[in-house]
Amino acid sequence: MKLLNAADDLKHSHRFDEGNPLAERNTLRVAILTATMMVVEIAGGWYYNSMALLADGWHMSSHTVALGLSVFAYYYARKYAHDPRFSFGTWKIEVLGGYTSAIFLVMVAGLMIYQSIERLIAPTPIHYDQAIAIAIVGLLVNLVSAWLLKDGHHHDHGHGHDHHGHDHHDLNLRSAYLHVLADAATSVLAIIALFGGKLWGLSWLDPVMGLVGATLVSVWAYGLLRDTGRVLLDAEMGAPVVEEIREVIAASPLKAEISDLHVWRVGKGKYACILSLATDNDVSPEYFKEQLSIHEELVHISIEINRVGG
Repeated sequence: MKLLNAADDLKHSHRFDEGNPLAERNTLRVAILTATMMVVEIAGGWYYNSMALLADGWHMSSHTVALGLSVFAYYYARKYAHDPRFSFGTWKIEVLGGYTSAIFLVMVAGLMIYQSIERLIAPTPIHYDQAIAIAIVGLLVNLVSAWLLKDGHHHDHGHGHDHHGHDHHDLNLRSAYLHVLADAATSVLAIIALFGGKLWGLSWLDPVMGLVGATLVSVWAYGLLRDTGRVLLDAEMGAPVVEEIREVIAASPLKAEISDLHVWRVGKGKYACILSLATDNDVSPEYFKEQLSIHEELVHISIEINRVGG
C-alpha cells in the first residue's frame, strides 16, 4: 500500500463554538430568582416545620449553585472564545458546566431522600397554611424561570438535519432548564403534600412526596450525565452522522473503502471527522470532501487517501 495523497485542513483558527447571549442573560436572571426563593423556602420550611417545603428549599440551594455555575460557564466560554489554545473553540466549557450541574442534581436527590426518610421515622407538626403560601410563591417563581429558559431550550437547533434532534441542544442551557423543572416539580409535590395533610390529616404525604421528588430529580440527572458525558468523552461513533459518512463513501462513483474513521463533536450539532480511505483510483481528497459536504453538520473534514494496487 502506498500513500498517494493526504489532506488535513486542521487549523487552530477554526472556531465552531457559538455564543448564546440570550441564554446567558436569562440564566443569570433565573439564578438570582432561584437564590431569593431558596432563602424564603429554607427559612419558611424550618420555621413552619414542613419537610416538603424544607426539602424544596435545600435542593433549591444546590440549584442556585448549579445555575451560577452555568452562568460562569457561559462567561468563561465567551471570554476565551478566541484563545488559540482551544483548537475547536470553547463550546465544551458549557458542556462541562452542564455535566457538573448534573452532579449537583444527584446530590440534591440524595439530600432529599435522607431528609424525607428522617421525617418518616420521626414526624413533627407542620404549620400548613404558611407553608402552603410559601410553596405556591415558589412554584410561581419556578414557572417564571422556566418561561425565561424555555425558548432557548426548545429552539436551540443548528442548520443540520432535523433527525439529529437533541444533538443540537445547548447542554449548559438544558442543565439550567432541568434544575428549574426539578424545582417546579418539587414545589407541586410539596403543595399536594401540604394540602393532603391540612385537609385530610395525611401528614405522611409530606416526606413521601419528598421521596417522589428525589426520584424525578435522579431520572433527570441521569439523562443529563449521559448526554454531557458522551460529548466530553468524544463517544460519538454511534451518532447518525457516522452512518451517513459511511453511506456517502459507499455510494461514491469512485470506489473507496474506509480503513479508519474518527468523528467527534465540536459544537452544537457540529462535527469534525478524520477519514482514511483506500482506493485504486487516482483521486484527490477534495473529491470526497465535496461528496461529504451535503451534510452541513460536518464542519471540519480531514481525509487521507491511500493508493492500493496499480
